[in-house]
Amino acid sequence: MMAGSHVALGAAAWMAAAPYFGQPALEPLALGLAVLGGLLPDVDHPKSWVGKRLRPVSDVVAGVFGHRGITHSLLAVVACWWVLRHQAVPAAVAAPVVVGYLSHLFGDLLTPGGLRLSWPFKGTWALPICRTGSAFEPLVVALLVAAAWASVADRPQPRAMLEHIGLCLNCEALPLPPARPPSPPRRKLADQSPRGARG
Repeated sequence: MMAGSHVALGAAAWMAAAPYFGQPALEPLALGLAVLGGLLPDVDHPKSWVGKRLRPVSDVVAGVFGHRGITHSLLAVVACWWVLRHQAVPAAVAAPVVVGYLSHLFGDLLTPGGLRLSWPFKGTWALPICRTGSAFEPLVVALLVAAAWASVADRPQPRAMLEHIGLCLNCEALPLPPARPPSPPRRKLADQSPRGARG
């Protein structure tokens, strides 16, 4: 997928996943970290957005592993799990970056190029729904973003946003959205392990 699609998917993935980490879905810093995570796997491509900014690192990674190599493999997924599991980085930073990173892999999985999940072995895994850069790619991304936005419990309502920034001249004429029942609080991921278990 294109860089813009990975940006959108990184933000969307964080909006959907944030409650499971006990973090707000629309916190700007976390959304920014998720977007960064969504671009990171392409450090193995010197001409990508992140590759251009991390040269000569991207040249070395591309030369040794190739594009969609180790950074797009199950080894990268295991590394993401390890960072979260062992809290090598504070969760407020690690969780959005990891979620964004995994969203990138999911996005690339939807293209015919797919992923070499079993790297360094040959073989590609793909659910080829859209070609990279095709006219269909933005539609697929838009549907995923819309689904993530719909999952946000405390998302701002359009009428309230217009009133807040002073752009609504006749807000009384706009219908109010139907009231949604409050969602039950979601427990943090760490709290879901069985208590009292002995190792």
